[in-house]
Amino acid sequence: MLSRLSVRDVVLIEKLDLDFAGGLCVFTGETGAGKSILLDSLALAAGARSDSSLVRFGAKQLSVGAEFILPETHAIYALLAEQGIDFDTKDSLYLRRVVSSDGKGRAFINDQPVSVALLRQAGDLLVEIHGQFATHGLLNTATHRGVLDSYGGLEELRLSVQSAYRHWQDKTAEKQRAEAELAQAQAEEDFLRHSAEELRRIAPAVGEEQELSERRAMMMHAEKIAEGLNSARAAVSDEIIDRALRQAQRSLESVSRFGEGRFEPVIEILDRIMADLNEAEASIENFCNELEFDPRAQEAVEERLFALRSLARKHQVAPDELPALLTEFERRLNGLEKGGEELISLAKQEEEARLKYLETAQRLSSARCKAAEKLDLAVKEELPPLKLNKAVFKTEIERLPESLWNADGLDKVVFTASTNAGMPLAPIAKIASGGELARFMLALKVNLAAAEKIPTLVFDEVDSAIGGATASAVGERLARLAAQDCQVLTITHSPQVASFGAHHFRVQKAEAVAGKVLTAVVELNDEERREEIARMLSGAEITDASRAAADELLKNRSDA
Repeated sequence: MLSRLSVRDVVLIEKLDLDFAGGLCVFTGETGAGKSILLDSLALAAGARSDSSLVRFGAKQLSVGAEFILPETHAIYALLAEQGIDFDTKDSLYLRRVVSSDGKGRAFINDQPVSVALLRQAGDLLVEIHGQFATHGLLNTATHRGVLDSYGGLEELRLSVQSAYRHWQDKTAEKQRAEAELAQAQAEEDFLRHSAEELRRIAPAVGEEQELSERRAMMMHAEKIAEGLNSARAAVSDEIIDRALRQAQRSLESVSRFGEGRFEPVIEILDRIMADLNEAEASIENFCNELEFDPRAQEAVEERLFALRSLARKHQVAPDELPALLTEFERRLNGLEKGGEELISLAKQEEEARLKYLETAQRLSSARCKAAEKLDLAVKEELPPLKLNKAVFKTEIERLPESLWNADGLDKVVFTASTNAGMPLAPIAKIASGGELARFMLALKVNLAAAEKIPTLVFDEVDSAIGGATASAVGERLARLAAQDCQVLTITHSPQVASFGAHHFRVQKAEAVAGKVLTAVVELNDEERREEIARMLSGAEITDASRAAADELLKNRSDA
């Protein structure tokens, strides 16, 4: 609920801080005292379009802030998390708007800068204002389907429809991808067959290009390599070196018995040297035997190497990727042969998903029709006491063409009404204006407040051009609405409506310093409230009779 409204420099308000409690809060005061300024201020804090003319004369900017206390499960926290706004669900939520005299504005949520669009999204979840110029909430037909589903307790069924719709759309996308791939493969069939055959002929292997490159390099420098190998072979096979090593080994062995084993490590080193020389000689011999001098073999290696590189350039891949490319070409060619069968299977799956969605959505449509009948009857019972005897309300459910079916089902839902006999039904936003529309919205809200889950509702002009029993009916319904875990604020000129308030505020003009006239708002105690209702009953002069009438109104409310 709205717990605090802070207003700075808005029209006739210089500084105002109002604390609110739950239930029905009524605002009364003389015409022109500034009651509408409070609504303008709250609307600004909730993201309404700004107007520099609202900045108080002589001030550089206006500032309005609205603080809300909300349950931790409120939908606004999901919105804030999605937008990266820091918050703690245990703390209050604060919306703030600043507008300068040159028309520039800033918006904040929990003192973090946000766009006005995001502020408006947040405001729509927190407060709804019904008055002469209201254009959102239930007046927006786009909300009607969701509100009806909430009213009928159809959320679980709607989630099933959404799941079935997503599955259908996934199958449709899968089939479309297969169709596109098959069409592309058919268009490229000649290219695929030629390219695959070309790759099969050359039969590339991973790592082959590097191996051929190394062989080619060896062949191109074969003479120099052979010369070096022969020189190395001659050096390591020199008999003089072999004799010298053996002579050293024999000499050490002959005196080893006198050295008490100290010469054994050296003898072992000489053994290893001779063994390593033999191994080196054998390796060099192998290199010499493997060395290719045949120009025809070199030509074959180069031809193979250049062919691999040419194919890689042609297909814009690395040579080692050619085997995988061949596999892909063969897969696509195979798909051409099996593509028809796959498409038939996917089309069958798509149709099965469509029928499953249709079956679930039709169950939702039937449930909506039942909920609509219940809502229509409930609203019908509320209209006569609100002096809307000739008004008619009907929930229109229209079947959408298949091209417009969506995750929310097959239906377009619009709340329609007519306030005069013989007039055709139309969306509720077009049926009336001012107090008549506000009373109609009240009849709706009494039944839909729990479904919409908006914590704070504001009604302006709801008692316009009515009095007596009708005004009492309005007040009673406002109080009933406020009892549905919903805070209600109303600006009223009716003593009957005002008497139903759980909290009563008086808006009045007060002369400040330097002769300035400013708007002030005070919360009334029981005695002050009695005087205010008596004033509303009698006019400028409060009489004993009007006080007695006020006492009677308040007594009746307390008894109720």
